[in-house]
Amino acid sequence: MNQDLNTKNPITWCPGCFNFQILLGLKNAISKHNKDDFALVSGIGCHAKIFDYVNLNGMNTLHGRVLPTALGMKMGNPNLNVLGFSGDGDAYAEGMEHLIHAARLNPNIKYFVHNNQVFALTVGQPTPTTEIGFKDKTTPYGVKTQPLNPIKLMLAANASFVARVYADSKQVEPIIQEALKHKGFTFVEIIQPCLIFHPDTEMKDKFYTMEHDTSNMDEAMKKANEFDYNTPKKIPLGIFYKKERETLEEVHPLIKELLTKKTTLKDIQR
Repeated sequence: MNQDLNTKNPITWCPGCFNFQILLGLKNAISKHNKDDFALVSGIGCHAKIFDYVNLNGMNTLHGRVLPTALGMKMGNPNLNVLGFSGDGDAYAEGMEHLIHAARLNPNIKYFVHNNQVFALTVGQPTPTTEIGFKDKTTPYGVKTQPLNPIKLMLAANASFVARVYADSKQVEPIIQEALKHKGFTFVEIIQPCLIFHPDTEMKDKFYTMEHDTSNMDEAMKKANEFDYNTPKKIPLGIFYKKERETLEEVHPLIKELLTKKTTLKDIQR
């Protein structure tokens, strides 16, 4: 591992938190590249501390605003590999409008959502992906509404790369490598139990790795329907859909020029 990726900040995640696995997978993946080619954006939540623990340029931004911040970075310097990290509350509640349009616009941004199905930083309130029946102090009678299915949502929004993995560094590292190879908006959901407020209730036993034609939207939708974020029978992991199409950078004249000249918006002479 490239030790330059480490920082001096003390890690304050709970002992044994699955975020450690995501951090390790990220560092292992980035260590195979020039770290100066990357920028990292995180939001608000337990996930967001990843910004403090990896030595990359970037920004810890507002709740739900990871994607517009990442897009601003990408437009200013489209030569950067911009990585966005959110939690499920960050992405699917406050940030939902940005998520939909990022998938539609297809900027070459890599977006990773740590999904533990609760607002863990604020002690376990339900998010848009919390299962029916979940109880906490704010919902003593249990969640009554159907959770949304982010995988189906991203497929419907025409995201060009849609995947799901478990919070294991051996899964996180290769999916980041695959995401970096893809040209376009990359959405990766990382299933991550919260040890304190939403522990793994035998979920891990339900996982299996998909084998299908990842360029087939119908097959991807079929696989996405297998887990509706309630009590699972089986949970498919891997790449649901991958098919390159024109990126925002390729259709925007100025950004395309920056890419061609390998320069930034600040430096270009117009």
